[in-house]
Amino acid sequence: MPLIQYLSRILFDFGAVAGLAGEIDRLGMTRPLLATDEGVAEAGILQRVLDAVRPHDPVVYDGTTENPTEQSLLDCMELWRGRGCDGVIALGGGSPIDLAKAVALLASHGGELADYNVKTAGMEAIGPVAPQIAIPTAAGTGAEVGRACVMTLLDGRKSAAVSLNMVADAVICDPELTLSLPPRLTAATGIDALSHGVETYCSTWVNPPAAAIARDAAARAARWLPVAVAEGQNREARWEMMMAALMGGMCLQKSLGAAHAMANPLGELHLHHGTLIGILLPHVLWFNEAHAGEAIAELGEAMGAGKVPLGDFVSNLVARIGLPDRLGSLGVKGDQLPEIAARAAEDHLSASNPRPASAEDYLGLLKRAL
Repeated sequence: MPLIQYLSRILFDFGAVAGLAGEIDRLGMTRPLLATDEGVAEAGILQRVLDAVRPHDPVVYDGTTENPTEQSLLDCMELWRGRGCDGVIALGGGSPIDLAKAVALLASHGGELADYNVKTAGMEAIGPVAPQIAIPTAAGTGAEVGRACVMTLLDGRKSAAVSLNMVADAVICDPELTLSLPPRLTAATGIDALSHGVETYCSTWVNPPAAAIARDAAARAARWLPVAVAEGQNREARWEMMMAALMGGMCLQKSLGAAHAMANPLGELHLHHGTLIGILLPHVLWFNEAHAGEAIAELGEAMGAGKVPLGDFVSNLVARIGLPDRLGSLGVKGDQLPEIAARAAEDHLSASNPRPASAEDYLGLLKRAL
């Protein structure tokens, strides 16, 4: 039975961050913890948000790493307890947003993040979590409306907690915050947004509302991502890409596929998720073509591919926006591929790929992408 729920309260437009103080009041926060990273702080975005949050005075944690870690979570929990926090604000990309979800979970439930791992049915224990607000500063992951947080544990394993109870209570999407995003990061995050539309539309799960959103997300990203990369100050392109990312997050309830199943273990090599997706997605589209021809053809029409096969179209788009097309260029070695392939085959997202994929299939895909 498909589960359809889009209940986040979303403020979306240029200047939306001005509503932050009101959302803090509405949720009854008195001492929020604000999770962000050094890049957001150095770009001046943190200060803009701190100005908007007045008269509130949040406790700031800016140590989030590119792929969030359990150590950051432990640091935040120490701040939460020591400073008497009662809510969390995420400011940044997918990493601070995932970190904030984990903080909200442990602050309300206790224990360790691994206790709630989706692979061990730990998510069944997740009830309502501490109040949280998500403010994305990039147009990519859609994590601001996502129900999952993924984190690298102290022992190096990745753990994912998934529950609708972890969806942020309020989301503030202000395209103004993305105007300073450099071209390379615009490209890498934007291709992730596009991939969410593509992979969820092709997923085997049945969810027509999510499919409609996915198709629109992919079409928006295909049209506006090259513009946002080339013209960073183009406000229309930034608005459209933030909407594409938001919609990409909304359709994740239809699940993803093989590109993300491979990107998850590859990400443990400390490689940027969106860059990985840009390399992997064309190979997955070529692999899936005989099993998802109708969906791929419909996406091609929506995305403006014309008579060009969608895998080729996405490959050309990746090159056009300046992203790499080979895993080897990121430092991935051939002897690492068998283990990555085995873990991709076991990843929960592999189950919803339109073409069943074994570890051997994934190894072939990875070798072609190397």
